[in-house]
Amino acid sequence: PAAVPASAPGAHRGADEAVPILMYHVISTPPAGAPYPELYVSGRDFAAQMGKLRALGYHAITQQQLWDAWHRGGLLPAKPVVISFDDGYQGVYKRALPVLRKLRWPGVVNLEVRVLGQPEQGGLTPAMVRGLVKAGWEIDSHTINHVDLTKVSSETARTELAASRARIRALFKVPANFFCYPAGKYDPAVEDLVRQAGYLAATTVDPGLARKEEPYALKRVRIDGSDGVDGFAEKLQQAAA
Repeated sequence: PAAVPASAPGAHRGADEAVPILMYHVISTPPAGAPYPELYVSGRDFAAQMGKLRALGYHAITQQQLWDAWHRGGLLPAKPVVISFDDGYQGVYKRALPVLRKLRWPGVVNLEVRVLGQPEQGGLTPAMVRGLVKAGWEIDSHTINHVDLTKVSSETARTELAASRARIRALFKVPANFFCYPAGKYDPAVEDLVRQAGYLAATTVDPGLARKEEPYALKRVRIDGSDGVDGFAEKLQQAAA
């Protein structure tokens, strides 16, 4: 997506502004026996949560637009928010995309590249990802195999970091400038490897707002299946406080 225009609602400079990054996983109802049902947010709840965001005056941006505002003099809209989805499940395309398209908002997918070969397991297909890109979404890296980078060798970590980004770039012609730690696992050594791999910043599962001074440890607001609209609004308020 292009830079935030001066005509955007409440357009302003935000070189030091802390911004919420929402963290979603599966946009669907959990099947019976799902091992992690809280990772599932129903399409109905997601639509209601996005409606709440709009009612509260928020406007969605990408991580690139946020980084550009922090470092390149780019603009931010009034009450900016990043809406991110980890792993890359088909519900993002089938249920989240139509909702955000109506709002003219972009989303961000942190893509676990191996899911592209597992559509039968609910992973996005390459065609779906291209549809997201066409709609102005950002595609970033979540490694190839969703490995805990703190538990593997430096060589394996470097391969996961470099190969995932290269694959995304080759398939979808996007920069993939940002990284998301699998399961939120990171330490100073992993941060260094992410930096060396050329990523501009990285997101965690640590709760709170994303801040310019923590580029490789950006906090997020995790949205769970049991949150509904009220819990969603409460988490957003807590992060902002």
